[in-house]
Amino acid sequence: MKILVSVKRVPDPYAKISPNATGTDINRDGLQMAVNPFDEIALEEAIRLKEAGKATEVVAVSIGGAESQEQLRTALAMGADRAILVQTDEALDAPSVAKILAAVYRREQPHLMLMGKQAIDMDENQVGQMLAAILDLPQATFASKITLENGSATVERETDNGIETIRVPLPAIITADLRLNEPRYVALTGIVRARSKPLETITPAELGVQPHARVRLTGVEAPPARKAGKRVSDVHELVRLLREEARVI
Repeated sequence: MKILVSVKRVPDPYAKISPNATGTDINRDGLQMAVNPFDEIALEEAIRLKEAGKATEVVAVSIGGAESQEQLRTALAMGADRAILVQTDEALDAPSVAKILAAVYRREQPHLMLMGKQAIDMDENQVGQMLAAILDLPQATFASKITLENGSATVERETDNGIETIRVPLPAIITADLRLNEPRYVALTGIVRARSKPLETITPAELGVQPHARVRLTGVEAPPARKAGKRVSDVHELVRLLREEARVI
């Protein structure tokens, strides 16, 4: 069984983000980049499935500039067998990304595709569902547990009303939620082995795709500063202030 995993390059979740001088994007000067945390969880699950004998190959795929090779090397160091970079400097929206991933899927013909439920840079939560629609494949989103058996996947998925368990036939698209697993640390031996693992670079044109983003980022601004808190002497003053605040609203 082959598992395809998407890996997106995003700002490090612990980095301080601020707008650039023109307000057209975030300030990327010296900004630490990382694998999207939800994609990292999906990759960890794929590697665990391989270690359990449920899969024979794990392929990581990323879309972006040449710098995305850094995140693919991290995926290889974690345990992916090979990687594919669809290299483009175009600004892509969710439908464009889904179309490119669909082309990679058709090329690779995996039995399962795992991906994060969303990327932390745009927080759109759209690509997985769009990809399943384009490929006309079963999907399971927000997975917190995945069990493969008899050509199907049993998925426990997190909803607002609790855990829902569904079964989907393979091949399928599954998006990973936060509690699916805890990704492993990359060991030095993994980093060394990653240098000899294949990393293929192709273009959208070679996949027969001409991405054209219809949604674009028009501006970035910092959130408004929080108002200073007020210290009250007793509960009576607190009630009075709350009542005054309610009258203002």
